[in-house]
Amino acid sequence: MNKITTALISCLMIYFIGISIGYSDDLKQKILPLSQQALIEDELLKDRLDNLLPMLMRREAIDAWVVISREYNEDPVLKTMLPATWLSARRRTVLIFLDHGPEQGVERLAASRYNVSDLYKGSWSYEQQPDQWRQIAEILDGFDPKKIALNYSDDWAQADGLTYSEHRDFVATLPDRLRTRIVSAEKLAVGWLETRTAKEMETYQDVMEIAHAIIGEGFSAAVVKPGQTSTDDLAWWFRQRINDLGLDTWFHTTIDTERSDRSKAEIIADNLDPSILYKGDHVHVDFGISYLGLQTDTQQNAYILRDDESDVPQALKNAMKGGNALQDMLTSNFQVGRTGNDILKRTRDQAIINGIEPIIYTHPIGLHGHGAGTTIGLWDRQDGVPGSGDYPMHANTAYSIELTALIKEPDWGVEPIKMKLEQNGFYDGTLFHYIAGRQTQYHIIKTDKE
Repeated sequence: MNKITTALISCLMIYFIGISIGYSDDLKQKILPLSQQALIEDELLKDRLDNLLPMLMRREAIDAWVVISREYNEDPVLKTMLPATWLSARRRTVLIFLDHGPEQGVERLAASRYNVSDLYKGSWSYEQQPDQWRQIAEILDGFDPKKIALNYSDDWAQADGLTYSEHRDFVATLPDRLRTRIVSAEKLAVGWLETRTAKEMETYQDVMEIAHAIIGEGFSAAVVKPGQTSTDDLAWWFRQRINDLGLDTWFHTTIDTERSDRSKAEIIADNLDPSILYKGDHVHVDFGISYLGLQTDTQQNAYILRDDESDVPQALKNAMKGGNALQDMLTSNFQVGRTGNDILKRTRDQAIINGIEPIIYTHPIGLHGHGAGTTIGLWDRQDGVPGSGDYPMHANTAYSIELTALIKEPDWGVEPIKMKLEQNGFYDGTLFHYIAGRQTQYHIIKTDKE
């Protein structure tokens, strides 16, 4: 059997699994039609522009912010500022934000020939000024800002969206006196991306509940057939389910297994394919969806019962408790003004004292999956992350509490159990809570005896 035939059989298995389950429409009914999704996305964006942006510009003492993009090479920040019907920049799209103070507010302009929805006033007439760059320079010259913020950054890719040629041409057209006023918009851009509004958090609850429901469907006997379903089959089932629901994702689902020494020995003795899921497997998923402009990133765990089992082995229950304890240690160290590297060190020290070997790689989440903001470790940087790890934590930010707790359980195996967990939560500056709860118990997959 060649690779193409094997792949085709695998795809057909996923398809027929989906048919045989015969899903009710309960979950699909929670997904809004595209037209209603657009209304919500635009409502969230307008609220952010009206209320969040002025606060951030004044916090960072920026009175002019210029965001420049060309079609198909969009600045990541600009993409979060476009209305739902604008799927990309058009030709060259330049958004200009001018802060006239608390009484007059922030003026929002688009250096384009037409308005960008009703959010940005079109401020360029080709007939009157054929040169777009000169029109932008005239707007800024008339406003006479103290600072002109552009999107370039060493530490965050999302805040580094200004290309070389666009920067070159923008600067070349500015009056001499304004060139010296150009500054990095790094902190302003990060603040825009990392801050979650009250309206967004109301929406985020629904988004997370949908993501959790899909995981529950996948971790079921209707989908997982021990001895038949492979890890790839299950990963592609999740991708197909996302697609069938009319959703999208920002990364490919991964499935892996954590096996006891007993299970490893059985697979070797029976010459079984280790990529297939079997009874006695601890199964782990890393999964996310994109919906209403918000991202999810969740890692959960399931156990496939053996024929003589009615519950998850105690060793795995202990590992889950250890993982939850590490989560609690991490979030208890959240404090406005603390850097990610400080939080990382405090948590690691606390975990090691309590007998847990920690690997922490927690990141902001929201408009992007791996968002800009306070980075708390990377899996290969447990001594701290230069740059983004030095950034202080702010209130009203969301995080993927992503980590691994290594838990020694001799009844399970010689090697520690890798309890990998990831759950999205919100920090309001005082309290942290999980947006739609967190996993404290395994998904149990019970199948018929063979």
